[in-house]
Amino acid sequence: MELQNREGQHVPEVTLKQRKGGDLIDVQTKDIFANRTVAVFSLPGAYTPTCSSTHLPRYNELAEQLFASGVDEIICLSVNDAFVMEAWGEHQEAEHLTLLADGNGEFTDGMGMLVDKTDLGFGKRSWRYSMIVRDGKIEKMFIEPEKPGDPFEVSDADTMLDHLNPEADRPSFATIITKPGCPHCARAKQALADNRIAYEDIAIGNRDITSRSLRAMTGHATVPQVWIDGQHIGGAEDLKAHLEQAAAA
Repeated sequence: MELQNREGQHVPEVTLKQRKGGDLIDVQTKDIFANRTVAVFSLPGAYTPTCSSTHLPRYNELAEQLFASGVDEIICLSVNDAFVMEAWGEHQEAEHLTLLADGNGEFTDGMGMLVDKTDLGFGKRSWRYSMIVRDGKIEKMFIEPEKPGDPFEVSDADTMLDHLNPEADRPSFATIITKPGCPHCARAKQALADNRIAYEDIAIGNRDITSRSLRAMTGHATVPQVWIDGQHIGGAEDLKAHLEQAAAA
């Protein structure tokens, strides 16, 4: 296997597929990349563990920062058919990404990234890589090292963002445990939204969580209970103090 870095070259002109609004449509690469800055990350297959748990979700998480750094579109590419890519996208948090199918491997082959994974029963698939393309020309490629298995070291979203904007902040993420109709919970969620902190809302009585579980995790049975980036913040007043302290720092 000899992978080729094609920085300075133009991307292949091929037809990719996308299923959108119930229709199977042709997507011309010459139209995708012309007069635009596009971030592309390509992976071995939809639904595979690293692709689903890390590679795709982090690009979606950092989409706002990538767009602010000059990227017009973020494309996830795989040697799968458009129906698989559509279904995978529906099972992922991928609202900021465009998932395209290189079902015949023509784009991937033209990039010199088509590899044989018949030992896994995959057939021909893409090696994992990412790139920045400006007006059809490849500015930078991040190609995973040629190691056995499925290395994932350099094609990640954080590496891409560091290349485009080394000073870019990373977004915070919160989880909040609430109860329906709780005014303090509503106040805490509004505070998170006002500070542009994305959050997941887990309601007691939903998703098999109870007050006993809440007490076991936090030592409290009151809601809301908020975590930000792995740190337990506490209730609504604790969150207010935390945000005020962060703003003053």
